[in-house]
Amino acid sequence: MTAAVLCLRPRADFERASALPPEALDVTYRAPGDADVPALMKGARALVIPAVGPPLSSALFERTALTLIQVTGAGLDRLDRPTLQRLGIPVANVPGGSNRAVAEYAVTVASTLLRRFAWADAEIRRGNYGAFRARMIADNLGGLDGLLVGVVGLGTIGLAVSEAFQHMGCRICFYDPAPNSAGARALGAESMSLDELLTVSDVVTLHLPLLTETRNLIGDREMALMKPGAILIQASRGGIVDELALAAHLRAGHLGGAAIDVYSSEPPGADHPLVTLDGEAARRVLFTPHIAGVTRQSAAFLCRSAWRNVERVLIDGEAPLNRAY
Repeated sequence: MTAAVLCLRPRADFERASALPPEALDVTYRAPGDADVPALMKGARALVIPAVGPPLSSALFERTALTLIQVTGAGLDRLDRPTLQRLGIPVANVPGGSNRAVAEYAVTVASTLLRRFAWADAEIRRGNYGAFRARMIADNLGGLDGLLVGVVGLGTIGLAVSEAFQHMGCRICFYDPAPNSAGARALGAESMSLDELLTVSDVVTLHLPLLTETRNLIGDREMALMKPGAILIQASRGGIVDELALAAHLRAGHLGGAAIDVYSSEPPGADHPLVTLDGEAARRVLFTPHIAGVTRQSAAFLCRSAWRNVERVLIDGEAPLNRAY
């Protein structure tokens, strides 16, 4: 006996990760905009979706027989929680699968910005090897060792990021109204208010979900509190940072740099305030395409975990693991 599953993530993603679904699941793959998706929703017992993408219409979930929505990642902001709770459709995710990948990203981009590696690459290609090397030395650029890293959001990803920075000789402080207290104690990390963290941190790295209370959490006022020359890492969810304000602070030379992996609108348009920066302000920004948590290893873990949970619910008749609501 098989169970019907609609998957809005390409089959190729699962093939690439060597994580195809169990044979007991009858999986139909579609793109979210395909014309037959509403009809397929009516016959599916489970829906599998990637964490990244545009919001799904609440109307899709009305009058379905879904017993599970499984996200192949941690983020839940594509779904309308009140609607799904009203309909009684359980939603599960895969927390923790991208921890190491995001931690690796955060340390890498912090070092790249602090030591101006990407900027140096561009200058060398322009024939400015000697002049820019002399400037790097004259500017007395520092590395990570001994810096204070402020982690905003001390969940599983925030903890992994903290550990990675600590291995590089950094001290850790954090802001989180509901932190992993045991993890914080193990790190010897100091809890601070957001304002205090921004004021004292050399690197500020964001790892929290997009909620009503976190939208534009880091705005013009908060950036003005940051230390001159500080680095901001945005690898959480688009919408948490006021991008127009960030562009202004980079243009003014207040911040030492910013690594941006997520955007309020993806992909960012050609007129995006950060994309249109020029001169030295542009050299202080490192863009990546919402890829911080995506590696071969993390993709395999996320996909396999998602299918195991779908099988657990539809075939084994068990309650889902990691139910979000």
